[in-house]
Amino acid sequence: MTPERADTTPERAEGLARCVRALADGEVTSRELVERTLARIEATQPSLNAFRLVRAEAALAEAEAADRELAAGVRRPLLGVPVAVKDDMDVAGEPTAFGCRGEFPPRAEDSEAVRRLRAAGAVIVGKTNTCELGQWPFTEGPAFGATRNPWHPDHTPGGSSGGSAAAVAAGLVPAALGSDGAGSVRIPASWTHLVGIKPQRGRISTWPRPESFQGITVNGTLARTVADAALLLDAASGNHEGDRHRPPATGVLEAVGRDPGRLRIALSLKPPFTALPARLDPRVRARVLALAERLAALGHVVEEAEPRYGRIGLTFVPRATAGLAEWVRDAPFPDLLDRRTRDAARLGRLLGGAPLRLARAAEARLHRRVGALFDVYDVLLAPTTAAPPPHIGSMVDLNGFGTDRAMIAACPYAWPWNVLGWPGVNVPAGFVEGRTSPAEGGRGLGGGRLPVGAQLLGPAHSEPLLVSLAAQLEADRRWHEQWPPVETDADSPAAHRSSGRTL
Repeated sequence: MTPERADTTPERAEGLARCVRALADGEVTSRELVERTLARIEATQPSLNAFRLVRAEAALAEAEAADRELAAGVRRPLLGVPVAVKDDMDVAGEPTAFGCRGEFPPRAEDSEAVRRLRAAGAVIVGKTNTCELGQWPFTEGPAFGATRNPWHPDHTPGGSSGGSAAAVAAGLVPAALGSDGAGSVRIPASWTHLVGIKPQRGRISTWPRPESFQGITVNGTLARTVADAALLLDAASGNHEGDRHRPPATGVLEAVGRDPGRLRIALSLKPPFTALPARLDPRVRARVLALAERLAALGHVVEEAEPRYGRIGLTFVPRATAGLAEWVRDAPFPDLLDRRTRDAARLGRLLGGAPLRLARAAEARLHRRVGALFDVYDVLLAPTTAAPPPHIGSMVDLNGFGTDRAMIAACPYAWPWNVLGWPGVNVPAGFVEGRTSPAEGGRGLGGGRLPVGAQLLGPAHSEPLLVSLAAQLEADRRWHEQWPPVETDADSPAAHRSSGRTL
């Protein structure tokens, strides 16, 4: 990387909690915050491509309404703060394309999660990019192009919440909502140096669907700090009366400053069983082990121990593919969908009877078997991914089997917690040196400095404990003080391809 030059992009976003305080104290107006946010998005969209849709005019009008409330003394948890949501969530008056090609009609109503954000006072500035129907750990496709990683634009930010992760990591917005069906919040959080919370199933409503992807997908939060991720989680949490899963309410933000106590932490480095091979990259392993050492230095007992996952993958596939088939059934332009999507939906229709019922019935047994770990330990620590973020384009043109093999090789660790429905938090684990891609012709540029992460995983309803531990780690590691480089090397392929200035 070349030395950083003067940054001509509008300044990066303040944290979510900092914005709330500044607005309440009259240091800034909501309109000013939203104008700055829109300027950052406009400046980076040609190169970063984090957003599918920007609500510039509507967001400014909502900001002015928030300023009137603030001037009248009204206080709400996120009043006047700009945030973004993933393009699988409905925003009234806007289309929900969910990474698909075609012209989609505007939605008549907000999804429940968006409604709750609005009730908290948030200004929704736009909808972020996601791969087609959220299936893959990259954010690329013919509908919108490629979203790039702010830490190195030749690499993906991950997926499927890659647009939300890129927007937060680059400082375009202070925080964003994503969704997680097999790691789709935690994986991009890992690969962009963010905190990503996958909450308990049902903590944030998936309405207008009673559940999403047969219960394996939940909505979650991405932010630079634990406090910001928890603040957004509390604001978005709650249920619609039609939700299938309605966990007891819990306040997560109040756990941020709480001492977690001396915990017993199980360190798991072995990937869960899959039909295809997966191996932990030694670079990632070293970073996760270093994090384990820091936890031990903070007073916790850390021991290697493996959950009894068994053949948990046999329950994941019917739920994932049957859930995908439901989305494909509702897609207005099925002929425009990726061949891999159509093939997976076809499998889902085949598995949607007895195999799906058996997969769902197995969940209680899995809770008991995997949950036995928490009779001895308080928290499970595991890699979030097996590898650093791949290069842009490395998976987008593969066939179905090739994509599955590449996904499992890179991301074998996150999905079991989606089957279980339990909470998990990605925390930054540091950086590794990348490797030169074949497309770079071996010119020695390497892959740059690439973020990787680790998961703190717990049993049902354990978000407060996980957040308390993550906040303790954050105070020790200070990961939120690190930002992506302002510019890429002028000689890199990304710099030559980019039509605008790259973060």
